[in-house]
Amino acid sequence: MATGKSEGVTIVIKKEEGGAGGHHGGAWKVAYADFVTAMMAFFLLMWLLNATTEEQRRGLADHFNPTNVMGQRPSGSGQPFGGRTPNEAGQMASNASSVRAETGPRPVVFDLEEDDSNTPASAVERREGPRGDDETATPARLRAERATGGTDGAGAEGTGGPEVARASAEALREELEKREREVLDRLAEQVRAAVRDDPALADLARQLQVEQVPEGLRIQILDAERQPMFALGGSAPAERGRALLTKVAAVINRVPNAVAISGHTDATPFRPGARSNWDLSAERANATRRLLVEGGVAEARVRSVAGLAEREPLLADDPGSPANRRVSILLLRENTRNAAP
Repeated sequence: MATGKSEGVTIVIKKEEGGAGGHHGGAWKVAYADFVTAMMAFFLLMWLLNATTEEQRRGLADHFNPTNVMGQRPSGSGQPFGGRTPNEAGQMASNASSVRAETGPRPVVFDLEEDDSNTPASAVERREGPRGDDETATPARLRAERATGGTDGAGAEGTGGPEVARASAEALREELEKREREVLDRLAEQVRAAVRDDPALADLARQLQVEQVPEGLRIQILDAERQPMFALGGSAPAERGRALLTKVAAVINRVPNAVAISGHTDATPFRPGARSNWDLSAERANATRRLLVEGGVAEARVRSVAGLAEREPLLADDPGSPANRRVSILLLRENTRNAAP
């Protein structure tokens, strides 16, 4: 402040003590607090990852990523909860923690019985064809489409027609028949070995005939000169015949095939007024059935028991041969076109 009495100018400097002037220079504290919070969250995440199992982490991911079966794809991204990182190729989505419903081709079903002649009218369907025209969908056509996976009978390409379905069914049938032949071949060898390896029955191996026929595996037990399997003129099995049938029963128990039993005699007739070869052959077949059941073969597996007398001789040129006196055990095939009706 200047005075009027002096020639010079007097300069007075006044300093004022300032109070709280606001938050000048404190912004770094906010940034530091954010950093500390982020580090605490990071270390907490690391601890959780180390303290939980993979199954628990998957459960947490599923909890925060609910399944939507109607959606195109599940949501969620980023590790470790099943998502993908930005460094990976592909979309930022994952299917590791949720279920995705997708459509696919119908399963292949082969129906080996294709009989259209007896198809009732109610089994015929009408539907719109691929070009908008109506076509009749018979059961055979539907089976062909199921077998090939398309409406035109040729899978995804839709070409080929019912011929492809029939060819596929035929190939499947042939494969099943091939496998069954192999099983029956092994079974035949097991029957021969069971008799051959038994010292008490080894000499009866020549009276055992095992072969595959169109109907299945046929096991025949033959009489021989001075070695009958049954008492002469009777239906009671001899001791060695009983032992042989017991061995056969033990082997055929290894497969589930149905069994047909038939008895046969030679051409020697009975005296007039006595019983006939029909009676004798039927009685021996039934005695064989009883022995097989006693050996463990289920009664339900027996398809038929028949006596054929001398009508089907094994040696047609020698109708009186002992070999014509025999019992036949037939294991029927399960998959074949050639089986007897």
